[in-house]
Amino acid sequence: MPYTDPSHEEMIAILQSVKTIALVGASDNPQRASNGVMRFLQRNGFKVYPVNPALAGQELLGETVYAALAQVPQPVDMVEIFRNSEAAGPLTDEAIAIGAKIVWMQLEIINHEAAERALAAGLKVVMNHCPAMEWGH
Repeated sequence: MPYTDPSHEEMIAILQSVKTIALVGASDNPQRASNGVMRFLQRNGFKVYPVNPALAGQELLGETVYAALAQVPQPVDMVEIFRNSEAAGPLTDEAIAIGAKIVWMQLEIINHEAAERALAAGLKVVMNHCPAMEWGH
């Protein structure tokens, strides 16, 4: 099943279906986009689990940071990827393995092979978009 870019309305519907998000590539640097997006999502009622092996065990914006998706203690609706397009492949496979419903690749992150694997596994996929930008419009 080839990936097709969802419309703004479809992305809003996806976000409205989400309560929990694992944010891969979360940064403790307030100047980084992943930090700002995590703050935005938290302010808008989403439960966000930060994932970053370099910060594992630390606290980020009031949440414990996990080293890997498989370590997040609760099921997540969406895996948001703040890593490069190449890393999005194995992370998408991990998202499938943990039972996520959605894989969302951040701006400039595009991996069609990973998207097709996720779609074949029944997940929804968004690539090259920012959930905070879509939600904020």
